[in-house]
Amino acid sequence: MAERAALEELVKLQGERVRGLKQQKASAELIEEEVAKLLKLKAQLGPDESKQKFVLKTPKETLTGKYGEDSKLIYDLKDQGGELLSLRYDLTVPFARYLAMNKLNNIKRYHIAKVYRRDNPAMTRGRYREFYQCDFDIAGNFDPMIPDAECLKIMCEILSSLQIGDFLVKVNDRRILDGMFAICGVPDSKFRTICSSVDKLDKMSWEEVKNEMVGEKGLAPEVADRIGDYVQQHGGVSLVEQLLQDPKLSQNKQALEGLRDLKLLFEYLALFGIDDKISFDLSLARGLDYYTGVIYEAVLLQTPAQAGEEPLGVGSVAAGGRYDGLVGMFDPKGRKVPCVGLSIGVERIFSIVEQRLEVLEEKVRTTETQVLVASAQKKLLEERLKLVSELWDAGIKAELLYKKNPKLLNQLQYCEEAGIPLVAIIGEQELKDGVIKLRSVTSREEVDVRRGDLVEEIKRRTGQPLCIC
Repeated sequence: MAERAALEELVKLQGERVRGLKQQKASAELIEEEVAKLLKLKAQLGPDESKQKFVLKTPKETLTGKYGEDSKLIYDLKDQGGELLSLRYDLTVPFARYLAMNKLNNIKRYHIAKVYRRDNPAMTRGRYREFYQCDFDIAGNFDPMIPDAECLKIMCEILSSLQIGDFLVKVNDRRILDGMFAICGVPDSKFRTICSSVDKLDKMSWEEVKNEMVGEKGLAPEVADRIGDYVQQHGGVSLVEQLLQDPKLSQNKQALEGLRDLKLLFEYLALFGIDDKISFDLSLARGLDYYTGVIYEAVLLQTPAQAGEEPLGVGSVAAGGRYDGLVGMFDPKGRKVPCVGLSIGVERIFSIVEQRLEVLEEKVRTTETQVLVASAQKKLLEERLKLVSELWDAGIKAELLYKKNPKLLNQLQYCEEAGIPLVAIIGEQELKDGVIKLRSVTSREEVDVRRGDLVEEIKRRTGQPLCIC
């Protein structure tokens, strides 16, 4: 031990000599000579077994402190060493961690992947413990509300193109909520838990929410009543302007900033032509702790049973918001990267589409195949293989049954079950005549098409671009 201590002291002294020579701007030859002596001493010293190099274990506790009361839905695990790990709860926190680790300041991205929730599954509502999310995010320092407006435009574009029915996007701002809680008299320590209660107003009545605030969370009844006066309001830009004149709310700095940004956001949404799909809703709270500004949530609307009734929400299908502080939670120096994004619940969308198709008695397509190559008689496998290869080479999505001599009826039934729209039928007579019988599965109409024209005919019927020769 004494020898090692002596060597360590020599290494320290030699290191100081090298640094001193560099500061004095000594000759390169002299510095190089002294560095060689330092390296030789370090080699004699060897590794210190008592000192362990610190290794950053990226999964360690990444998810804690990000989701508020929703943290109870995180799947907690432990590795063999007893270290706390968790399954991925969403795609936003891993994205923020990625930005911090790679020191990225500006990026626009989309991401589709599985996430996990320790939740009670409801299959008919598309609520699972393991499911896919599709996220779109914009990170970087930009002028206010421009990327936020684009995210809302993307959300409306997606939901409109899916044709899953009428929808409404509720919008609010966490700064408005925090300002509202402050002027209503909510203690700072209760902001997040009261925020979680307010977020339940889409599923519970105000009286039930108030009872939870007062009975379970210890809020004074008069404070809850003041909150109720605000959170039961919803509307458009006119409500934003009305609250800008509110004598109490407009005096709160946070709330005022949020209201001004929302007014600007509505101006951009009008230019995008989607302001009629947006509702400023003071009850929207989004329980996740990492949101810092604008928040939004899209819900599908049912057609009222009778004229004059209000449409009923049938559940959230997309949501998102601004999270300017999340990257800084992972950056060693607390470097902040403003971010805004949205998330689409893939299984929730699928569940709604399937339910609508069932009501309309339409079959769900389980394949992208455009045409099945079939045979009308036995011993025509070789001809089927030749034709399907020609179609593949021409960019047609085609397939055939993996049987030598399948019955024609079985082949047609397969198309109906899978939703394949066309059948190209080969028969002995067709081979002699140089034609293929093309059958529409839906109408059962059949036409003879010259083999050389088959590709163009299939493309015409399936809406593919035709070849311009």
